[in-house]
Amino acid sequence: MDRLPRHIAIIMDGNGRWAERHGKRRVEGHEAGARGVRQVIEGCRELGIEALSLYAFSTENWRRSKAEVNALFRLMSKYIHKEIDEIHRNDIRVRFMGQMERLPKKAAADLRYCLELTQHNTALEVCVALNYGGRAEIVDAAKRIAAEAAAGRLDPETLDEGGFARFLYVPEHPEVDLLIRTSGELRVSNFMLWQLSYAEIQAPPVLWPDFTKQHLCDAIVAYQQRDRRFGGRP
Repeated sequence: MDRLPRHIAIIMDGNGRWAERHGKRRVEGHEAGARGVRQVIEGCRELGIEALSLYAFSTENWRRSKAEVNALFRLMSKYIHKEIDEIHRNDIRVRFMGQMERLPKKAAADLRYCLELTQHNTALEVCVALNYGGRAEIVDAAKRIAAEAAAGRLDPETLDEGGFARFLYVPEHPEVDLLIRTSGELRVSNFMLWQLSYAEIQAPPVLWPDFTKQHLCDAIVAYQQRDRRFGGRP
């Protein structure tokens, strides 16, 4: 495919509504959504995408019931143990984006194992956003910049956008080219606010558990048909 996006970000929306439509519990919707994660990772690996960011749990998601939150983190640990060997064999590196200190101990330990095992893989980088908020990321970056300036290691007058971006959670990743939000909702929901500045957006009406490789390809084809101007003229 020509003009492939280097970095795709996905807001995986619709697990709860999928469960309601199928007469299932919300946790079963999340379980079905976990299977969709494998589809999209495989698709990006096969297409040669450089980076994939997945919005798994936001800073606002703590407002959900304790039972649902606990079920989500148990599911994450289960997914890691089930899929990590296959991910590693396929030369996929797992990254983390968010504030890890608030995660449950077992989930944090499983995640660290995943990060360490795959840290030298190069075929695709999959960044999982957990306890993540776009505003929190920018505030954390500003705090680190302030600390560097106070220590005399940074002159604020020399700071530009590129310099600021180096203090984000995963500064090595290119800015997002394509944002996909499933379920047809038209919100960015506090996700990667800095990195989405010039992203092309696709909002297919399909709920996340039903999202397939074909839906991914359709979104990429639509992306390729866009005239990306970055604020300028064609």
